[in-house]
Amino acid sequence: MTTDIFGDLAARWPSPIIARAEVERFTGGGISAKTLANADSKGTGPEGRFFVGRRVCYTVIALIEWLRINAKNTHAAEKNKLAREKQ
Repeated sequence: MTTDIFGDLAARWPSPIIARAEVERFTGGGISAKTLANADSKGTGPEGRFFVGRRVCYTVIALIEWLRINAKNTHAAEKNKLAREKQ
């Protein structure tokens, strides 16, 4: 059975938006606000960031999509690396 961890995160968040400062809490410490700030400055952050006052925010949907794209499956990566080494 496959678990959609990112869908679970979205389902548990009480709002359709998330402030960058809350991302660490949202991901259980997996991603920091600084990581997102750096990604935004490079143009590789979640789509559609916006400001509420002085706070940078994202829609939960955009953040989840960004997490899915940027998540690394270490088990799959290791299998691919071993397969390349055998060639």
